[in-house]
Amino acid sequence: MRKIFSFLVTTVDGYYEGPNQEFDWPVVDDEFNEFSERQLDGVDILLFGRVTYQGMAAYWPTRAAQEDDRRIAARMNNLSKIVVSRSLDKAEWANTRLVKGDVAEEINVLKRQPGKDIAILGSSSLTLSLLQLRLVDELRIMVMPVVLGDGRSLFRTSDKRISLKLLKTRYFSSGNVLLTYQPAAR
Repeated sequence: MRKIFSFLVTTVDGYYEGPNQEFDWPVVDDEFNEFSERQLDGVDILLFGRVTYQGMAAYWPTRAAQEDDRRIAARMNNLSKIVVSRSLDKAEWANTRLVKGDVAEEINVLKRQPGKDIAILGSSSLTLSLLQLRLVDELRIMVMPVVLGDGRSLFRTSDKRISLKLLKTRYFSSGNVLLTYQPAAR
């Protein structure tokens, strides 16, 4: 059975975006890009919530993305994508399918199919929902060496405690730290 992991970035003080929705703070260098390439090479489906999907779809197919990071852009544009949304009417980014119905059933069907892993990129609300449904197998949180002081907390929508077990830690020369967790047995 394939695995679903969520990859999220956060500041040291736990924010995934600034108070005005700014996302200009991630520490991205060659080491981070190499990590991102390897991570994307291990998946064949990307899973997004609506807000993250709209941001990704607005950037990755553009000329700017091609110029900034051709290799990541190619992967992002070519991979199969699923966007979970009740409000979107259509998903136009290449290779994207919209899921509006029973998300848990769709995810369970995907997990049983042969293939590589499935990655949730960003989409903290979707990650939280799928964690609560016990559909996320691994949580990868990249802590960036930045303090914003204010913004949107990574799991601000959680209304209950979710226990996690630390599997491994990876340190990057930039000061980024990757924490890999699995949901603890309940």
